[in-house]
Amino acid sequence: MAAIWPGKPYPLGATWDGLGVNFALFSQHATRVDLCLFDGPEAVRETTRLRLPERTEHIWHGYVPHLKPGQLYGYRVYGPYNPGHGHRFNPHKLLLDPYAKAITDGLQWENALYGYRMSSPYADLTIGKRDSAPFAPRSVVVDQRFDWGNDQRLALPLSDSIIYEVHVKGFTQQMPDVPAELRGTYAGLGSPAALAYLQALGVTAVELLPIHYFPDDQVLIDQGLKNYWGYQTLGYFAPDGRYAAAQEPGAQVAEFKQMVKALHAAGIEVILDVVYNHTGEGNQQGPTLAFRGLDNASYYRLVPDNPRYYMDYTGTGNSLDTTHSRVLQLVIDSLRYWVTEMRVDGFRFDLARTLIRGENDGANAFFDVVKLDPILAQVKLIAEPWDVGPDGYWVGRFPYPWAEWNGKYRDNVRKFWKGDGGQAAEFASRIMGSMDLYRHNGRRPFHSVNFITAHDGFTLRDLVSYNEKHNEANGEANHDGDDHNNSWNMGVEGPSDDPEIREARLRQMRNFLATLLLSQGTPMLLAGDERGRTQQGNNNAYCQDNAISWLDWRPDEEAEGLLAFTKRLIELRQRHPLLHRRRFFQGPLVPGGIDYDVEWLTPDGQEIGPAIWHNSELRCIGLLLNGRVMREHDIQGNPVHDDVLLVLFNASPEDVAFILPDWPDDPLWEVLVDTAEPQLAEGTPITTETYQLAARSLVVLVERGQKTRGREEART
Repeated sequence: MAAIWPGKPYPLGATWDGLGVNFALFSQHATRVDLCLFDGPEAVRETTRLRLPERTEHIWHGYVPHLKPGQLYGYRVYGPYNPGHGHRFNPHKLLLDPYAKAITDGLQWENALYGYRMSSPYADLTIGKRDSAPFAPRSVVVDQRFDWGNDQRLALPLSDSIIYEVHVKGFTQQMPDVPAELRGTYAGLGSPAALAYLQALGVTAVELLPIHYFPDDQVLIDQGLKNYWGYQTLGYFAPDGRYAAAQEPGAQVAEFKQMVKALHAAGIEVILDVVYNHTGEGNQQGPTLAFRGLDNASYYRLVPDNPRYYMDYTGTGNSLDTTHSRVLQLVIDSLRYWVTEMRVDGFRFDLARTLIRGENDGANAFFDVVKLDPILAQVKLIAEPWDVGPDGYWVGRFPYPWAEWNGKYRDNVRKFWKGDGGQAAEFASRIMGSMDLYRHNGRRPFHSVNFITAHDGFTLRDLVSYNEKHNEANGEANHDGDDHNNSWNMGVEGPSDDPEIREARLRQMRNFLATLLLSQGTPMLLAGDERGRTQQGNNNAYCQDNAISWLDWRPDEEAEGLLAFTKRLIELRQRHPLLHRRRFFQGPLVPGGIDYDVEWLTPDGQEIGPAIWHNSELRCIGLLLNGRVMREHDIQGNPVHDDVLLVLFNASPEDVAFILPDWPDDPLWEVLVDTAEPQLAEGTPITTETYQLAARSLVVLVERGQKTRGREEART
């Protein structure tokens, strides 16, 4: 029998000090906690069971000398099994450590994983006494030592960022220049081929779909599917081992760190998509794998009048209770761990509205703790500002310093380019940083994370190729996924061999990409959109761990052309600080003055007034950006100036002769981008007073001197 000493209540989790391991676990309502040690991955049951000898303010703890990294362990927790009062303790179930730094991939779906007797007519009210250890995953003691060299967080301003939303596996699973044994892994994402692609594209950050340990839902396994997206977290400190090339227990930790180090060396930040709103244990009929058996009444939001059931603000069966101090501590400790130990640069919070639900939503402790934390206050914090509960849509309502996924931007930009009426006025607001949403509480344009597409929904190609979703492969009779996509197939549902339709779709994709990368705010590009990736009309590919979701790297003329166009747009954005300002545009710089930093124009060259903005038929507008009067400063405090740019948007089905403005200073104009003619050379001069703007197209012009000066230079 191994010895166990009293140990310490902090830090929580399993901590190796070179001589042994300290174990500390929170459970407020437990009556006893046993530590279970396994001899190796093949061990069916624990070979050693030790009762944690000490309890300090609901923290159970003990120290086992001579244990080393690689040790597999779990917990059995004793207490009342009384679902009617919110308690679901069951010592027959092996439980994960919520602070485990690594977790094995050994979960096997069997009825023994459920805390209740599934055959009972009383359902979850009857305790199940089968031992779950043979089928449950195990926590792993890890060695945190790693040679970071001269690595450091890049701390790129959000205003200068271009985010690339990517799935660790899907990005390199079919990437030909990545070694076969590294494809689909952390090592693959950090490989020279992957880094070279990201650098050439010009993005500044990768936003990784969830990499915290998560199970594949039993209902999916039974259908031959998998949880591809990963929004069912169980291990908030553990990088999921399924994305590791190395298969030794705990090896995924060092591999993840090496990936981060490689991305940082390439000048690319790492943002994690994190799921602290719910766990993968589901509702009262779900399995008992961790939190439910550790202390159900503390970790979860339960129905006040009937705590047998869960408050479900997420559509997944449960919601974590971040109003409980220890649950809030879990979230904060997890975030700090990923910043300090794993060196990530920021987070995108899935269904963040759930995290702040409580008696005083706007003054929730979660906001205060994050804002005041000296570590977390320095990283990028991005909210998905909604959930499925009442008053769940909070776009524009998060406080400083939070950025937000701007769902209103996505919806309006889609409608505008589809040709819907009455969208132009809101379109103008959205592409200028959504001042109406973010200025009121001290936030800036870059707090709007703009996106046209994301993992959840159509890809960019599918957005212009399908009117309806086609999710039959998900096994839910096409009932899953959003029915309101604001998409347009341009006359044919799905792929088409018609050259006119193919070109129209390519132009529309270029319109979307150009709008995204020319808008004020922080752009987020869905991985593969720059190559025109399709999911065959599936707008909810959460369970498609196959070619539907993986990036297609096969040579393709259309894909290469779209990629080149996207690179050109990113380079244009980065070259012009006017396109990613830190402050909102003002319009007239002085009341009654003649200097404007921005002006909106009609096709006849006149300023758009209120009456025109309210015209539901307005689909063609011009945007003049005067970089000479930016009134911004760089990080050294030096004034920032730029060119004068003119962006023309035509969402109408007809060509428009757009009269070019004669100010400032009677300019000469050159073409930078024309989505109708993507091969048009940058710098092509305009020799007429109008620009022939093709139907459904976007054009960017730059002022290159004055006509008078040009005539004088010609004479000399």
